[in-house]
Amino acid sequence: MDRHGWNRLLVLNVRAGVRRSASPRLPGVKVLVAGGAGYIGSVVTAALVEAGHEAVVLDDLSTGHRDAVPGGASFVESSLSDVGQVLTADAGFDAVIHLAAKSLVGESEQKPELYWRENVGGAMDLLDAMRAADVRRIVFSSSAATYGEPDAIPITEDARTEPTNVYGATKLTIDRMLTGEARIHGLAAVSLRYFNAAGAAYGLGERHATETHLIPIALQVVCGERDRMSVHGTDYPTEDGTCVRDYVHVADLAAAHLLTLKAVRPGEHRIYNLGSGSGYSVREVISAVREVTGHRVPVEDGPRRSGDPAVLVASSARIGADVGWAARRTLIDMVSDSYAALRPRTD
Repeated sequence: MDRHGWNRLLVLNVRAGVRRSASPRLPGVKVLVAGGAGYIGSVVTAALVEAGHEAVVLDDLSTGHRDAVPGGASFVESSLSDVGQVLTADAGFDAVIHLAAKSLVGESEQKPELYWRENVGGAMDLLDAMRAADVRRIVFSSSAATYGEPDAIPITEDARTEPTNVYGATKLTIDRMLTGEARIHGLAAVSLRYFNAAGAAYGLGERHATETHLIPIALQVVCGERDRMSVHGTDYPTEDGTCVRDYVHVADLAAAHLLTLKAVRPGEHRIYNLGSGSGYSVREVISAVREVTGHRVPVEDGPRRSGDPAVLVASSARIGADVGWAARRTLIDMVSDSYAALRPRTD
């Protein structure tokens, strides 16, 4: 069977995006995007297609959406346990972008065995398939959760890594697997440690079955899906008493995947933080939602959530120096794009 002949591939179309996002123009390569039907994965896939690459999305749709796979990409509904049936020596893949994972912090504490099996076990299956197919380039979706409670702000890649939850521990374990794979087998590997992804691009925004992210929750209030929202903790040592987080636009995240995919060399594993370098409090984010939507967004103050640090802000100086990446979009951009992507489903 040739590289275009898989009878399981489906080409899917999605509506035009809210705003086309500029992506690096690289020589066309064939990329397997594991988890490419999810929030970040679908935007990364759209950026790959826009840049002239051949993208094949592998996703089991446990949290992703079939209609989020961009037109121009191919789709295989499968889990990582069967990735070896797709990522074969004769399939012609040049690289992998790995975003498939269980990602709910609370659930990871309730079902740790699920997270170890799906996240770490899935990564092992993927690396086995890459070795067998001689595909030697990967960009991995890691997380700021690998750091745990920070000793200093901003957080650099050299900061202590002591995850405070199972989700973060699985991401750190995979980072360490990639370090070994690069040293022993010559893999060219990048781990991108996202801080708080937000916004929408190509008409693709957040669509989680159980929403835990601040901007989508606030927009659910705007759209009448919730009466009000809770502010978890108002007594933190911050200017307004609420948690401060570093938000980065999903289109900026996608650009980082393309830049690092090109730059990494065989035998090295690079780790990069992806954040804006600026922090916004919970109340500042809610104010931005009010400004963009004109909705008052009722809130109620509640107690702190266990394990929430007061401030998490990234230093992304390393990736800026190495490949020229920087977060370009503002908090208002993130809220505006999220709202615009949501409105066609609610109008």
